[in-house]
Amino acid sequence: MNEEMDLIIKNGTIITASESYKADIAVKNGKIAMISENVNVKGERVVDAAGKLVLPGAIDTHVHFELPVGETVSADNYESGTRAAACGGTTMIIDFATQEKGMGLVETVHDRFKHIEPKACVDYSFHIAITDLTDKILDEFKTSAEFGIPSFKLYMVYENMMVDDGAIADALERSKETGVLIAVHAENPYLISRRIKKLLSQGKTSAWYHYESRPEFVEVDAVRRMVYLAKSLKAPLYIVHLASREGLDEIIKARDEGLEIYAETCPHYLNFTNEVYKREDGRNFICSPAIKGEDSRKALWEGLRRGYISTVATDHCPFKSYEKDWGKDDFTKTPNGCMGVENMYPYMLSEANKGQISFNKVVEVCSENVAKIFGCSPQKGTIAVGSDADIVIYDPKKKFIISKENMHSEVDYTIWENCEMTGYPIMTFSRGRLVYEEGSFRGEPGWGRFVKCYR
Repeated sequence: MNEEMDLIIKNGTIITASESYKADIAVKNGKIAMISENVNVKGERVVDAAGKLVLPGAIDTHVHFELPVGETVSADNYESGTRAAACGGTTMIIDFATQEKGMGLVETVHDRFKHIEPKACVDYSFHIAITDLTDKILDEFKTSAEFGIPSFKLYMVYENMMVDDGAIADALERSKETGVLIAVHAENPYLISRRIKKLLSQGKTSAWYHYESRPEFVEVDAVRRMVYLAKSLKAPLYIVHLASREGLDEIIKARDEGLEIYAETCPHYLNFTNEVYKREDGRNFICSPAIKGEDSRKALWEGLRRGYISTVATDHCPFKSYEKDWGKDDFTKTPNGCMGVENMYPYMLSEANKGQISFNKVVEVCSENVAKIFGCSPQKGTIAVGSDADIVIYDPKKKFIISKENMHSEVDYTIWENCEMTGYPIMTFSRGRLVYEEGSFRGEPGWGRFVKCYR
């Protein structure tokens, strides 16, 4: 091959979900054109990755950019959110297009395209959050899948968004016929509302009582019901942001029975415990499900190591500090959500560097599994000839302390303040284009493309 390449990455150690090996990579027209022990061709740009790891970019399958919540909107728009993603080694995000009452599924996605197309700095796709599950919408499952959106989220909580178990059962049944995947936010809303009412009547309003309003069993009850429904209807199921040990136990039993049940967890559930709600800034950690106890944190790590948790994603949905302060004296007034899109890959890789998990497992749960489960593999999620050149160069020796001052989103604080990373991404390429280098964003809005997914 005598053709000049656009990019050559030499001397690095390539990490995939299944392999670790030293090789060079050549990139042409946004695709990986060659992988060899010695790529002997010219390149417009040559990067020496000696002593570095060369990884596929992460795929964050759970973000909420520009999400209207009550009287406000989540702090990151599609430009700032995807900029932060690129700076943390995430080269594709999957956001949620939330259906308005009466809107069709593909119509809902087209409405979000108007917001994201001019702003996206990395590639993207969507899940559709269904709030109005009519017979017409059930009939549109196949159309949406053919359009390239084969995954739908149903909420068991939140007024104006939640659906009942009967609607979820209908969706699961139709999913079998159309090949789509139903994802569920699993918490029991009735337990939550009664507990909140009781806590407020007792004057218990600090951030700690956010956790007390939705402790472990509130999630476990809902996970158990959803797994049982999926088993009874013989349908696949994806549980988003799993936070509890006993919820994981339900996933373990289901997967051991051979059921197609996937669980996702988030970095904040892996790193923090409910003790954060006792802090002065505890309201900044208010998210749902709430961060749980130490036994749950340890169990989630074990679930990842053993393969029972399939993916790690962020549920990135931060709000400005003054908005979090709305709940300073009443936790119910704090908008729910934490940041993480810039922190997920660096955190997980740092934990691998410390021996908590293998680098291969990090690639598996942050990239390859996501691509396979949601249908954008092999275009995304791995380093292979023919795949998109979404590549992260990682320096395992670089020390990095997270601060709001060195993050790239629009949020004016971070729950990750002062967390020290052992190792850090130093370059991110999106389809062969440099979008991040040594602390600085190098991309541009509008570069990101819509990725059609097919399960």
